[in-house]
Order: sequence, then structure tokens, then C-alpha cells
Amino acid sequence: MAQERSLPPVVQRMWGREPMPRRGPRPRLDLDTITAAAIEIADTEGMAAVSMSGVASRVGVAATALYRYVDSKEDLLTAMADAVAPEPPDPAGMHWRDYLALWTRAHRDLILQHAWVLSITVYAPPMGPRRLLWLDRAIATLAGTGLDDGEKINVASTLTGYALTDAALEHTAKSGFPELEGSGIEGASDYGEVLAEVLDPEAYPALSAAVRSGAFSGAEGWVEDADFRFGLDLLLDGVERLIARRQPR
Repeated sequence: MAQERSLPPVVQRMWGREPMPRRGPRPRLDLDTITAAAIEIADTEGMAAVSMSGVASRVGVAATALYRYVDSKEDLLTAMADAVAPEPPDPAGMHWRDYLALWTRAHRDLILQHAWVLSITVYAPPMGPRRLLWLDRAIATLAGTGLDDGEKINVASTLTGYALTDAALEHTAKSGFPELEGSGIEGASDYGEVLAEVLDPEAYPALSAAVRSGAFSGAEGWVEDADFRFGLDLLLDGVERLIARRQPR
């Protein structure tokens, strides 16, 4: 007999599908209030400061009162990862490529604004209403391109992964690399100079030639917006090529 499928309780609450009692006093709290308080703590004090007791204190209730809405801290993190997402950009009147470029950058910038999201299981499939709205908009903008629905979802997933990876790199670079502390290497340009000293052209012919040609020179810090645009254009060029292959000859 097939196992019955159902959304996790906290996800049901995120969708407003939890049945409300017909009698009794009106609840003092709701999931939106709880997650907003948790997000405020994470933004100002960091993810390490987010706890059930800390959130309860922020909203003025006992910690036990939260368990009516979230069964655990993991449930709270699930709700936070969805609630932090704003409305996605409006695709009205935009070419699919322009929209997906805007969509991916907005996704990356959202994560940088709330870097604690990187410590949550953001690679799990989206199930909440806000994150799924972002997916919906990405799929919608690819209407009429000839891609099938599975390909559209894969395009959105690939761009999401790129946004996450770039945000993680930029956040780490701004925070500093512990393994480079005290080395004097403060950016890609310094890194290139060090590599030029240690690389053996016979063992590393291609990389050595790239470094000596100045591939890392002139960079300010570790990441530049031009690097983000290059990777994004690379991905969108691939999507454009795929769409071209789907068009009737």
C-alpha cells in the first residue's frame, strides 16, 4: 500500500492550511510574527543567536508557546528561509534573458543581505509560498521559448545554484579567509603574485602562463561584479543556445 504523502506541519502552516479551532480564545501569535522576530534576530545578531527562547522573548511569550506553531528549531529555520524572500521582480514586458539576469542578481543580493540563509539547507527543494513564487516567475518568463516544463525548471534551478554559489563566495571573501590570515594576501591580485612565484611552468604550463599573462592582476579584493556578470552571461548564453535548438527550422 502506497505511503500517504503530506506536507510537513510547518509547511502546511506556511500555506495557511492548518485547520483553525472554531472555539476558544483567538491565538495571540501566528507563524508570520514568529518568523519575523527570528529573522530580525538573525539579521542583527547572527544565526547563532536564534533560539526558541530568544524568539519567544522577542515576541513576549514563554518558549513553550512557540511549539504550537513550530515543532522545533529546524521548523523555525524552514519558515525563516521562506519568509525572508520578498516579492520576486515583475517580469511584465521583459525579454526572458533580461528578466532572468535581473532575477538571478536579485536572488544573489537577497542572500548577501541575509547571509545567515547560507547556513540553512537552502539546497532543499522549495516548498514555501514565497520561494515557489520566485520559481513560478522564472518559469513564466520562459513561456513561448520552446523549452518544455522540465527544462524551464532546470534553468531556474541552475541559476539559483549560481546565485547561491556566488553569494557564498562573496560573503566569505568579505569576511576573510582564516587560512590566509597574516599572509599579506588580501585579494586576487596578491594571490596571482604568490602563484607566479611557486608555479613550475613545466608542471603547470597552462595555469602558469595564465598567471604570468596577468589573469589576476588589477583586481581589487577577491570578487568583482564583472566576474558575476561573466558567469551569468555564460549560463544565459547556454540557455539561449538551447532555446535556438528547440525552434523549428
